[in-house]
Amino acid sequence: MSDLNREFLLVNRPSGMPTDENFQLRTSPIPGISDGEVLVQTIYLSVDPYMRGRMSGIKTYTSPFELNKVLTAGVVGRVIDSKNNEFQMGEIVEGRLNWADYSVTSGKGLRKVDPNLAPISTALGVVGMPGLTAYFGLLDIGKPKEGETVVVSGSAGAVGTVVGQIAKIYGCRVVGITGSDEKNAYLKNELDFDATINYKKENVKEALKEKSPNGVDVYFDNVGGEISDAVMRLLNFQARIVVCGVISEYNNTEAAYGPRIQRFLLNRSALMKAYIVSDYYERFNEGYEQLGKWVKEGKLTYRENIIDGLENAPQAFIGLFHGENIGKQLVKVCEEDKL
Repeated sequence: MSDLNREFLLVNRPSGMPTDENFQLRTSPIPGISDGEVLVQTIYLSVDPYMRGRMSGIKTYTSPFELNKVLTAGVVGRVIDSKNNEFQMGEIVEGRLNWADYSVTSGKGLRKVDPNLAPISTALGVVGMPGLTAYFGLLDIGKPKEGETVVVSGSAGAVGTVVGQIAKIYGCRVVGITGSDEKNAYLKNELDFDATINYKKENVKEALKEKSPNGVDVYFDNVGGEISDAVMRLLNFQARIVVCGVISEYNNTEAAYGPRIQRFLLNRSALMKAYIVSDYYERFNEGYEQLGKWVKEGKLTYRENIIDGLENAPQAFIGLFHGENIGKQLVKVCEEDKL
């Protein structure tokens, strides 16, 4: 084990698309722990689109990242030292920890991961926060029914891939919207989506009419913007719109304007509801159990895009906004068998 700890700081706030200049890698000794604390060595680090909002300095549903402080994200790691009776050395854990080789935590919010149930990386993906986001958003707000049409934007990402598969489990027709032929092929050939749209090549409004001939009953929105404007025109009576994210707008430097959607909602008696996954904190165990069961049964499959090296974490994060990933984007900080 190295005696040094590398960690990434946010040193200035992005204007538009984040760049390498927003981040700084600092090296310092591995921190010691006090009574009640745990030292975790990072194996996998998650990068997620919502983190862009935290870099802006504006408080939303969570506090912004502070300048010249270490960034935090979802981490899977191994306990290498503990003065907390709840956690033992050698255990695999998941929690919100530092963009770093090593993190010190009080143990609050840390959960144990059983490596015998599934690959430990899935605790940051299909059986982690993205999986929970898909599970609760689709089922609690979208309420899909057999035979209905579910449209998913950002459908090749960590959340969208799970949404589409759960909708198929519930007997729905699923239409995915992505930005490449490769992603569309993955959705159709491996995840059994009924239809896909490449928004970079196709007219989304016309393609939706063709591929959703019976209209849209549930729209799971990960992107916002013009794609979502097009979906609104095809809503069925009492349709449900699940607002999960607006990744198309995260890097805008000016406010975006589009069609006023109230008339579409009113005319179709539709429900539009936004949420964050922490709204369902008290039901997380329900989600973990059901998602894990579906994975074990082969009803939920997943893909991970893994970039090696903590030093490449900023590039992995920036890549999210260029559509480089299929499935969950992860950074592998160290090998599982070299801890």
